[in-house]
Amino acid sequence: MGMSGAGWPRLGCGVGLRTEHYDVVTTEWPAMDWFEAITENFIDSGGRPLAILEAVRRRYSVALHGVSLSIGSADPMSREYLQRLKALVDRIEPAIVSDHLCWTGVDGENLHDLLPLPFTEEAVGYVAERVRQVQECLGRRILLENVSSYVTFQHSQMPEWEFLAAIAERADCGILLDLNNIYVNAFNHGFEPLDYLAGIPGERVGQFHLAGHTNMGAYLFDTHSRHVIEPVWALYREALRRWGPVSTLVEWDAEIPAWPVLAEEAATAQRIAQELCAQRPADAVAPVAATT
Repeated sequence: MGMSGAGWPRLGCGVGLRTEHYDVVTTEWPAMDWFEAITENFIDSGGRPLAILEAVRRRYSVALHGVSLSIGSADPMSREYLQRLKALVDRIEPAIVSDHLCWTGVDGENLHDLLPLPFTEEAVGYVAERVRQVQECLGRRILLENVSSYVTFQHSQMPEWEFLAAIAERADCGILLDLNNIYVNAFNHGFEPLDYLAGIPGERVGQFHLAGHTNMGAYLFDTHSRHVIEPVWALYREALRRWGPVSTLVEWDAEIPAWPVLAEEAATAQRIAQELCAQRPADAVAPVAATT
């Protein structure tokens, strides 16, 4: 397992650990660089799910990817959730811990959706302080993921990429850059995907996500239910040119295919990374675009 210049592990290309593939993974132990587990599927579970995650962890690198931290919520941080998260992190010792830059509920009610934030200076300071609380509790830095969105706030003061970068810098956390979400949001909100990449501080990027989405005509819907499309592969190639072989995960969370189909999607990502990063000078560092 290599490390990036910023200290983020370089795990190669992996896939999500899903119940549909438990039997294949734990009996065949297939060739795969690493697995990402959804934190909430294991944080409160004993028995088989946790036993499977521990068995997988003994043979592979593992990342924990949360969906309930609700880092942007107006509700106070849940100390109970953080304690349970820390217990799981301490038990599994994952290579990466991540969650989403969003809010998921209010007044203690989980809305079970990853909802966007207004891109304001006030929100930057608020979220960064909450991220610092999480990292202090866990004793490690986390990655925050950019989410797909279908609405924006009229009083946003900056583009999404500046908002994400500012929080990462102020909280001293990393970025899980979801390239499919960038493509989806670029279509839905009318910006250039490459402008997004140009505004991200490369030393903060600790992981990529790749996924498929559904074209609804007037907008793109982030469904994680199909193959990665060529424009998203193209964005992946550009990200690799900028930042090298960042840990990459293929997400496929609905209409989950048979294991060989998923494994081949990860193999495609691996081939692209090997081809591009073999051509890239070892000391190449893409310039970070200045923000105004």
